[in-house]
Amino acid sequence: MIIDILLFIAGLAFLIKGADYFVSGGAGLAARFGVSPGTIGLTVIAFGTSLPEFVVSLNALAEGSSGIALGNIIGSNIANIALVLAVCAIIAPAVLSCKGCLRKDPIVSDYLMMIAATVIFLVFAFFSPLGIPAGVVFLAAFAVIIYHQWKKGKTDSEKIEAHGNLDYIYIAGGIAGVVIGSRILLISATSIAQTFGISDYVIGISMVAVGTSLPELATSLVAVVRGQHGISIGNILGSNIFNLLFVLGVGSLVTQVPVPDYSGVLIMAGFSAAAILLFTKSKTATRAFGFVLLALYAVYIYLAFTAI
Repeated sequence: MIIDILLFIAGLAFLIKGADYFVSGGAGLAARFGVSPGTIGLTVIAFGTSLPEFVVSLNALAEGSSGIALGNIIGSNIANIALVLAVCAIIAPAVLSCKGCLRKDPIVSDYLMMIAATVIFLVFAFFSPLGIPAGVVFLAAFAVIIYHQWKKGKTDSEKIEAHGNLDYIYIAGGIAGVVIGSRILLISATSIAQTFGISDYVIGISMVAVGTSLPELATSLVAVVRGQHGISIGNILGSNIFNLLFVLGVGSLVTQVPVPDYSGVLIMAGFSAAAILLFTKSKTATRAFGFVLLALYAVYIYLAFTAI
């Protein structure tokens, strides 16, 4: 137990420091190439923080555990919205509070692309299993979204600093830090849970999903603290897009992915849709809705545990 606790602390340290370097490098690239921080967050950083989901899900599919793979994706997307985005809304509501028309707000535009990815997944999941046609559509939609993001324009008003070629080292080191840290944290947390007699199923639908979302949580919170709001929110929304369209797109090309529980898909879609409540003109309302989302996530986890 003591060793597990020490590993948990070490994993947390790797995660936080890795996220710090990751955000610094991503922001530097944004400044260097004149790309908006939101675009960097939705693409480069979202890809890096989604590596745990990618690795865990593809390994599960390769071993024939499609339920774990799909459950990890659905659970991670719920955690990204109801945990990571909600915490960001509580800590820094100005990150999400719209300054003008919803249609013109760049963060809302990114959110709508995430909703589009969710709808595409909903349609194909209904006609389970996911196969080659779904994989082709998912990857094509992902390519269109990435192309759209890189064509969006130049750096916005956030003050960011480039570090030359060190930005590449920061990003590479940051990716290594968040992936290694999340892995150590997940293994130690799972061991602690098993010590207390929590079933493997509950660990899978809760701790695995939350564990693979830890890079998003660490990176987004660090970005919020550093005042790089575009990176923070772009990372969360981009990660959800990456999980649904890229991870499941590649997975569906490799093997058929059955959807045993469509209700879980609907719950994920419900949380994703509910996130629109965070985009208000009032910081107070945004923070309040953040608490509501966080409370609903706590209820979701509680029901998952009590349903066993």
